[in-house]
Amino acid sequence: MTFGSWRAVWLVVGVLLSSGLAAPARAQAPGPAKVAVRAARLFDGKNAKPLSNAVVLLEGNRIQAVGSNLAIPEGTRVLDLGDVTLMPGLIDTHSHLLLNVEMGNGGEGSSMELIIARMSTAERALLGAKMGRELLEAGVTTVRDVGNSGVNGDLALRNAIQRGWVEGPRISACTRALAAHGGQFGVIQQPVQGLIEQEYVTVTGVDEARRAVRQAVYDGADCIKVIVDNGYNFLSVEELKVIVEEAHRMKRPVAAHTTKDESIRAAVEAGVDSIEHGYSMPDDVLTPMVRKRIFLVPTVGPLEVCDEFPPELGDAETRRAMAERCRKLAVKGYERTRRALAAGVRLAAGSDMYFAVPGMTRGETTVRALSASGEAGVPPVDVLRSMTANAAELLRMQDQVGTLEAGKLADLVAVKGDPLKDLKALRQVRFVMKDGQVVVDAREAQRAPVAAPPR
Repeated sequence: MTFGSWRAVWLVVGVLLSSGLAAPARAQAPGPAKVAVRAARLFDGKNAKPLSNAVVLLEGNRIQAVGSNLAIPEGTRVLDLGDVTLMPGLIDTHSHLLLNVEMGNGGEGSSMELIIARMSTAERALLGAKMGRELLEAGVTTVRDVGNSGVNGDLALRNAIQRGWVEGPRISACTRALAAHGGQFGVIQQPVQGLIEQEYVTVTGVDEARRAVRQAVYDGADCIKVIVDNGYNFLSVEELKVIVEEAHRMKRPVAAHTTKDESIRAAVEAGVDSIEHGYSMPDDVLTPMVRKRIFLVPTVGPLEVCDEFPPELGDAETRRAMAERCRKLAVKGYERTRRALAAGVRLAAGSDMYFAVPGMTRGETTVRALSASGEAGVPPVDVLRSMTANAAELLRMQDQVGTLEAGKLADLVAVKGDPLKDLKALRQVRFVMKDGQVVVDAREAQRAPVAAPPR
């Protein structure tokens, strides 16, 4: 049979199938699965008082109802989690999934440059899949990846997760950060300066700034990250205003990395959506941040990590010096966070985790970092809001995630204990559901049969 004949046959088959004549009528497909999740307590992402005897009714990947002692419809599958606190999936608004610097490998800066020089974007995307799975297992169901992902590697990972090729958190991807010349690299020699464009889109002037935003959106960016200064080069207020204007016109939020007083002032004047880190936080920017509803993503680290540097980083004296510097930086970060919160600036949690901590997964280190502002004296409920409802609002995803209420996506995390009293409870994850699919269920592990000893 010729190709033309085969084509004619398949056209006829297609017509028959579409008209229902080629096969008997099929039974109607079942509707979305109905599930009820029970827990002793529930934090909904907003209220300071937990809900007791909580029930969350799900249909498919959406929440249908949340309440205390809700009636469970007949035919609903029940997941009774017992004495745990149920809460929304955690959100990390400052992640670097495609970067995992090993401490002690020539210093932080040179290690990052070596990774970029030696690893392809494809290889880093595969690394990101591993990091993403570890985050998901720790209860982090949504992240904003703010760059250092090669040329659109974060977009590739985001799409792979959306298509179900790999498991990981929902990703809001910023693609390469916009920056002044040099990006965030130190001074490197001319022959290898092409590495800079693997990580950053450098801009000079308002026309280049506008074009860079449009290119990022065309590539598929959900958000725009801008490096306002790198210690020796600064973007101007005019360039920043164009970046914000163009991004907001296309409904993308703008995250601004700043290190100097003048750069944070320029970013706030331009109307960015978030100040990342807040290494410099002059008092005169706090009121404008409140007025313009600009979030602070403090990315402060937990003090306990400062005493956990591994032996391979040097002798005891070297590690003591590193720990002392680490503590000073953390305490300084806590002070900035307290001042901002007292002024009324809203916090969104971001880990800024991009390095490997021996003996811990990326998920474990991320959760510790997300809750570290509690060490600054931030009340636990505000810390929890910063990694749920507030974080969702910053990502412009508040209609989908961040709280447990009807209509939202079924992203649920259950932890042992009560994080409203002790944030360390976040480390005791017992159950994780993302988009209606169970990822972690510690009850199953407890019920697993004990393997017979080898003969």
